[in-house]
Amino acid sequence: MSGKLYIVPTPVGNLEDMSPRAIRILQEVSMVLCEDTRTSGILLKHFNITTPTASHHKFNEHNSVAGVLDMLCEGQQLALVSDAGTPAISDPGFLLVRACRAEGIEVETLPGPTAFVPALVNSGLPCERFVFEGFLPLKKGRATRLQELAADSRTFIIYESPVRLLKTLRQLAEVCGGDREASVSREISKLHNTTHNGTLNELVEFFTVNIPRGEIVIVVAGIKEDSAKIHHNKYKDID
Repeated sequence: MSGKLYIVPTPVGNLEDMSPRAIRILQEVSMVLCEDTRTSGILLKHFNITTPTASHHKFNEHNSVAGVLDMLCEGQQLALVSDAGTPAISDPGFLLVRACRAEGIEVETLPGPTAFVPALVNSGLPCERFVFEGFLPLKKGRATRLQELAADSRTFIIYESPVRLLKTLRQLAEVCGGDREASVSREISKLHNTTHNGTLNELVEFFTVNIPRGEIVIVVAGIKEDSAKIHHNKYKDID
């Protein structure tokens, strides 16, 4: 009899965001697979969860999937957590879920915290249709991806580190136009949670003076219909 894999979201900041169901699942499973056992250990200790843990992160997931599948095929129930938020959303998890589906092993993902949803709603930008980009490529393909996002009529969301925020805002202002509306949210649900709204040029100006810290979510308005035609003609010959 096959076991079951639970995908368990954990708080992105405030520990009060941990759901009672998530706590119960982590208490009941045979093992908790962690992006970082030290980080998750703090969370588990806070909620008096004594379940054994093992590492499952982006540097070992290709090798660890087979062993996890063996445990699941033996009938064990396992849980996967990341350092914060929902596993597989810009975090390890996709490869394991795909492997489980291929083997016919049941996977259940609990609803829970993820940073981009509150950032999107806080932005005040249209959120009925949006693009979640996650982290942009650092080098190869970055310029092309920025151009594609700039030409999209939907609001788009980017994760960024504080050290690269200003560079990314400047690049966005260049390809989208400095007057494009955007917002920058940092430290979602934590003590110093803030959201700054304005045009891309205004955000560049603000963060040039105010050095950002913490985890960053950038939300940018989609291109307006009239501007889309101009943008398409500008970049149509670019490979």
